[in-house]
Amino acid sequence: MATQVSLKIIVAGAGTVDLDVVSLFPITKDCALSEAAFMTGLERNADVVTMASYAPLFAHVDAWQWTPDLIWFDNLKAYGTPNYYVQKLFATNPGTTMLPVQLGNNAKNGQDNLFTSAVADDKAGEVVIKLVNYSPQPRTVTLNLAGAKKLGKSGRAIILASNDLKAVNSIEQPTNIAPKEEKFAVKSSTISYALAPNSFTVLRVPM
Repeated sequence: MATQVSLKIIVAGAGTVDLDVVSLFPITKDCALSEAAFMTGLERNADVVTMASYAPLFAHVDAWQWTPDLIWFDNLKAYGTPNYYVQKLFATNPGTTMLPVQLGNNAKNGQDNLFTSAVADDKAGEVVIKLVNYSPQPRTVTLNLAGAKKLGKSGRAIILASNDLKAVNSIEQPTNIAPKEEKFAVKSSTISYALAPNSFTVLRVPM
């Protein structure tokens, strides 16, 4: 008789650097998109992935041992890397229930450089969809929230985007790459939304 094992996974110390960038701080927008795409996979498997953490966390711009680091500082100021905002968007947009995501033509997550995951936030009464468009071209997606009986008239989009994959944040430009928020119309359970090139987008739809 086979023994069933309950598997629980903790992903620790995940972080990326851009090896094509000659810099002391090669944590670019490209790195952030890579991590966002990876984390959609973690969220899609939240039944076994119970926790994920980024490391190292802090580094002084004039005294550090390794990279990547999530937050950099000097004696007076601090800034978060683009990766920091990816971590923040996942941390501040969690769900209480994992929702299955079926892509068109039974495509796999990441096919054609589109990565996605979805959860229901029962406390806020919203569906939360995370989308990574890892493409230099804009992409219009059609979301079919099958089974949704009643939705709000407008949703909220939080977008981390840049045409420059090599863009970074710095002490001088701490929010060069940072999320922006906008509203979008919700007319039915079928929603059309245009994803910006090279973007990570969180859509929140009231239900």
